[in-house]
Amino acid sequence: MKTWIKRTLIATASAALLLGGLTACGGHGGRHGPDGGWNEARITEMRGKAIERIGSKLELDAAQKAKLETLADALLAQRQALRGGMSGSPRDALKPLIAGEKFDRAQAQALLQAKTAAVQGQGPKVVEALADFYDSLKPAQQAQVRAMLDKRGHGWSHWNGRG
Repeated sequence: MKTWIKRTLIATASAALLLGGLTACGGHGGRHGPDGGWNEARITEMRGKAIERIGSKLELDAAQKAKLETLADALLAQRQALRGGMSGSPRDALKPLIAGEKFDRAQAQALLQAKTAAVQGQGPKVVEALADFYDSLKPAQQAQVRAMLDKRGHGWSHWNGRG
């Protein structure tokens, strides 16, 4: 497999790892309110906790931690772009599609195009930040990241302090 493909796959997997870490840190509490309890203050708090946990598990130095923070910022910007100014939950975006007798295909297609444009607009920034972070890791740290990914989701309790 070509090196750039491997790096892209690893970068994408690592982004999923960090994003999962950001959401996993929140646990199952606070799932009420228009955005499931995820207001900006809570997101900022969870971002900080995820960075601290990941930083301590990987024993990141200051430069690596700065790259992780840049990645977290890129992921949060991606989240904002995907939300596209929605004030309610994602379910609220679905409700108008099924409000009538027929599914509103045109509105669904417009929603899909908006989400796709958001990913295309912010995605390269996320990949670049992820690549910068991953490339800054020492081989042993990279091996730790790969090991956690190899656990196929069973390792999250290990990363977020629940295992």
